[in-house]
Amino acid sequence: MTAASVVLAGGGTAGHISPMLAIASAIERLDPSAHQSMIGTAAGLETRLVPAAGYELDLIEKVPFPRRPNRAILSFPSQFAQASREAQEILRRRGADVVVGVGGYVCPPVYRAAKKLGIPVVVHEANARPGLANRIGARQATFVGTAFPETPLKGAVHVGMPMPLHVSQLERDQMRVQARQELGLETDRTTLVVTGGSSGAQNLNAAVASALEDLLSTGAQVLHLTGQDKEVRDDTGALLAASGYHQREYLDGMHLAYAAADLIVSRAGAATVCEVAAVGLPAAFVPLPIGNGEQELNARGLVDAGGALLVKDEHFTRSWIGRNLLPLLEDPRLLETMQQQSAARGITDADERMARAALEAASR
Repeated sequence: MTAASVVLAGGGTAGHISPMLAIASAIERLDPSAHQSMIGTAAGLETRLVPAAGYELDLIEKVPFPRRPNRAILSFPSQFAQASREAQEILRRRGADVVVGVGGYVCPPVYRAAKKLGIPVVVHEANARPGLANRIGARQATFVGTAFPETPLKGAVHVGMPMPLHVSQLERDQMRVQARQELGLETDRTTLVVTGGSSGAQNLNAAVASALEDLLSTGAQVLHLTGQDKEVRDDTGALLAASGYHQREYLDGMHLAYAAADLIVSRAGAATVCEVAAVGLPAAFVPLPIGNGEQELNARGLVDAGGALLVKDEHFTRSWIGRNLLPLLEDPRLLETMQQQSAARGITDADERMARAALEAASR
């Protein structure tokens, strides 16, 4: 029996690339003989992240779907056809037995190429509101997995979010002291982590700065990940400083923050929502105020289950923090209840579920 050839497609943002790499890693564990490669575009983070993870990357042209009538509509058909031909050539060269798509501009031409070549397609959709690429791919897919149970894709199976093992298998209780030591935090102090993501979040930063004295008065310490080049400064222009307040621009390895935290304030990207549930971490989600509202949808199930709070960006203020976060930091029993509700929604084996679906499709 020949080894399976799996071609994974996705890219643009880490939200697509991270689950793609997690699925590939799980395929490697389940079937070390499988040949794997990935397809992306030159415009996405995959050009850096995929080779760094040890996988070969083929590139096709990025062809965005025109969202409104404009001049791009005229050139789109020919560009899409060319990208599909490029994808067909790659799939033939790689001897693909299955295509695994996770979304992004690269996927529609690859889905079309797979259909023309009779190659089965397996799709994973990360968001509660599915993207256009995967709405297209799901129509022909032999298996569709979703990160959230509410995702409206016909015939989809709720599998959870594929994530790295160091997150999905994180034992927070066992790692807490070590993580706090590595982050320069006190090991026996209630810990609040605030992050706006890799690019930071101006309103989150400003609100936390305004409420810092209140937060520290609870006896908690604060690890504030402000985002690159978004340091928080005081009225004199110096970096904001206080006993128990730890400011960093970013953290390479969010599993350390998850292990150190008793409570996290963050945006509600699909990966973040699923990761905090997987590790059983209470959260307060502040969805990005831009986009089509998908971040609020991502968070809604965990919030309704009692594992997290939800607040609009414009309402995340010192006053809201005082009413909602201070009581949690002051009462461990409240956090314990949230932790239990969060963990009850967490799924830690989505990577292997998707990997099995891909290998089964490849064997047909």
